[in-house]
Amino acid sequence: MIRNMIGSDIEHCAEILCSVYNNTLWQCRWSLNTAKEYLHDYFESKKFIGFILEIEGNVCGAMFCDEKIWWNNSELLIDEMFVQPQLQGKGYGSKLIDTATNYVKEHKLAGFTLSTNRYAPAPQFYKKNGFIDCEHILFMCKEIE
Repeated sequence: MIRNMIGSDIEHCAEILCSVYNNTLWQCRWSLNTAKEYLHDYFESKKFIGFILEIEGNVCGAMFCDEKIWWNNSELLIDEMFVQPQLQGKGYGSKLIDTATNYVKEHKLAGFTLSTNRYAPAPQFYKKNGFIDCEHILFMCKEIE
C-alpha cells in the first residue's frame, strides 16, 4: 500500500535510508540522527509531497518530493526515493513512481526531475520507468576542502 507521508514516518525512513546507502555501492556514511535531520528538512519544506510504501503495517520505502514552480509549468522534484534493500527489484519502487505520476497528472504538473548516481543501478531503474537523460541539463558541483 502507498499512502501519504506523516511526520512520525521520518524515523522509519531514516533507518531505511541508512540501510540503502551505507554500503560500498553508494559509499555513504549516514548516521541515524543525520538521516533524520536530512529527511526532516525535506518534510518541512513548503511544497513537500511524500509517499510511503507500507507492507503489513511496516514502512518499507518512501519518496520525498517537492513541487517546484517553473516559468511555464511546475514539476515534481524527487529529492529522495528508497526501498528496503531486501525488497528492491520487486516492483515497489515502480509503484511509488506510479503514485507520484498520478499526483503529477491530478495537479497538471509538467512531469518529474531528479538526480542520481550515474554509476549505481538507479539510472536503469528510472529509465525502465520512463525517465530519460536530459541532455540539455548539466548538474554541477564544487567541492571545498
